[in-house]
Amino acid sequence: MTPASSPRTVNVLLVYPEIPDTFWSFKHALKFIDKKVSSPPLGLVTIAAMLPENWDLRLVDLNIRELSLDDLIWADYALISAMTVQRESSRRAIKLCKDADLLVVAGGPLFTVEHEQFPEVDHFVLNEAELTLPEFLRDLAQGRARRVYSSDAYADIEQTPIPRWDLLELKQYASMSVQYSRGCPFSCDFCNITALLGRTPRNKSAPQMIAELDGLYANGWRGGIFFVDDNLIGNKRRLKTELLPALVNWRKDKKGMPFGTEASINLADDEELMAMMVEAGFDTVFIGIETPNEASLAECGKGQNIRRDLIRDVKRIQRFGIQVQGGFIVGFDNDEPAVFTRLVEFIQQSGITTAMVGLLQAPPGTRLYKRLKQAGRLREGISGDNVDGTTNILPAMTLESLRDGYKDILKNIYSPEAYYQRVITFLREYNLPSTKKPWQIRGLSESLLALSRSIIRLGILGQERFHYWKLFFWTLLRRPRSLPLAVTLAIYGYHFRRVCELRVL
Repeated sequence: MTPASSPRTVNVLLVYPEIPDTFWSFKHALKFIDKKVSSPPLGLVTIAAMLPENWDLRLVDLNIRELSLDDLIWADYALISAMTVQRESSRRAIKLCKDADLLVVAGGPLFTVEHEQFPEVDHFVLNEAELTLPEFLRDLAQGRARRVYSSDAYADIEQTPIPRWDLLELKQYASMSVQYSRGCPFSCDFCNITALLGRTPRNKSAPQMIAELDGLYANGWRGGIFFVDDNLIGNKRRLKTELLPALVNWRKDKKGMPFGTEASINLADDEELMAMMVEAGFDTVFIGIETPNEASLAECGKGQNIRRDLIRDVKRIQRFGIQVQGGFIVGFDNDEPAVFTRLVEFIQQSGITTAMVGLLQAPPGTRLYKRLKQAGRLREGISGDNVDGTTNILPAMTLESLRDGYKDILKNIYSPEAYYQRVITFLREYNLPSTKKPWQIRGLSESLLALSRSIIRLGILGQERFHYWKLFFWTLLRRPRSLPLAVTLAIYGYHFRRVCELRVL
């Protein structure tokens, strides 16, 4: 091919909308370690690896900086990916790009569900990009691109390329994200994972994951990494025989980089699996516990949580050296007024410090959504914010009673006294793995920065100062190796309390 016939360079903005101040944004906690954003736009940097070689890419994470006039003048196209919670920021970003006469392409969970609400977008590449993006690119090159590209099929993610880590401003992030699998074998009726990604987990190969981690390490990353799988243990056989042994081997000459992930409560049943995960570097797992009310668990099809001692299961995981973060829901039809007190007691007794409690919502595409729509019990759309006290359903109890009970839960569990006591309850059970150096939880420099700022903001100026020092000295005397973790959790508590105060209470 002669130079004259080479495809012209196309300048493309990859735009990630701002995440508002939510439970998982950790915006108030990030100030303690001088970071701008909790986690990166994994979808965008993965898509970036699938784009044509003659596309010159520039990623703008609006959580780090705004779109500049230079960006808009430079670009030909803008690719935007977003979650539901980023709806309003997406609208602002789309308007800026359209005002600059850019061709706008959108994808991700927000647009997969709500693309009809964005008439100004030129093209939508929906569902799994491995399937829909190639067809869009072919049509675009031939000047006949359709407006909507979607697919009901599931992608072979063993063909997914390594994300373009080089496009990220790594120093601005508190953690990184990778994905090993998609799909979940369970089918909770309020969850849209199975509707979007199926019940049969699809996994990447172990060499793929090692290549992704090698890429991060080569780019200088040493912080935490979260496996954003819908359920990491959905395929236990492959996890045990392929990925975990590879991660154990990979970690032998590496510093830092602790792992976190999401899993179902049946993790507690498999001691071999827990031990392997700890050896591989996993120290945190998010579990959808939802409620201690078994009637409500049965109502939503969460059979894997029924006929269990859930507190005992949580503590078993903690004793293996894995911190449990929990998701909880109120507003099921079988919830009675006593559920609010029961949930507070459960959270306190379990020692789950990061307890995300939300009102039941019915995302489009779920069985719950279809059932309530037929019953005439749906309200306007959902916000995507797990703890803003809103719901798109008409609950069995009055909406006022539900909201009042919900607010009482948050007031209780994130009051300084209750939260710090819960941290101590957790640390009594938690066994920091002997192979983990205490400062590796965040890294030595970040740990020292977090410690100094927490002493000033929480230990001197904060309303929680008595509880902060009680936790500090209790940990120093009883669990000295866990002191960096205790300080981190104190900072998290400050963030959670601020979010609850500003958005709900």
